[in-house]
Amino acid sequence: MTVVSAALLLFLILDPLGNIPVFLSILRHLPPKRQRVVLARELLIALGVLMVFLWVGKYALEVMHLRQESVSIAGGIVLFLIGIRMIFPPPEGLMGELPGGEPFIVPLAVPLVAGPSGMAAVMLMGSREPERLWEWSLALGVAWGATAAILFCAPWLYRLLGARALTAVERLMGMLLVAISVQMLMDGVAGYLGSLTPA
Repeated sequence: MTVVSAALLLFLILDPLGNIPVFLSILRHLPPKRQRVVLARELLIALGVLMVFLWVGKYALEVMHLRQESVSIAGGIVLFLIGIRMIFPPPEGLMGELPGGEPFIVPLAVPLVAGPSGMAAVMLMGSREPERLWEWSLALGVAWGATAAILFCAPWLYRLLGARALTAVERLMGMLLVAISVQMLMDGVAGYLGSLTPA
């Protein structure tokens, strides 16, 4: 996987366009200046969480005695479920009902930006090819930067594209995510079957 393809994968997982309506809904009662402060804070927290999973995930797997294949299969399943929910969103929204008040960490940073699928993806990258951690960090930084730029432009994009166009884009991203998740699942199964040796 190249840095560009890794950045694209992470961008799809972070799903900034799909998160625009949720972010606007949660932050709408705050003054515009405070909205930007809260958004910047939550995005930085999300980046920190994902970086921790990227750099420490390999050691967490070793401590829990988990194989890379199991993380690949689990990540594929989680991505598949997120992708399906993006294509067929439930009435309460992608991440379920959200609490009121000014958000802190939950739900904007975690799980909307740094969700289980993103954590699984960066952990898988870091554990599969640990010698390329700086490259994966760059890919994560690029995906996070694009996500941050889109979310800071959320009010303007919402007015420009409208709810229907954003919904269509989110469903398209969900279809891509489903395809990526199936590939991750097949890679994990193939890796496990390839590691089996005749008794």
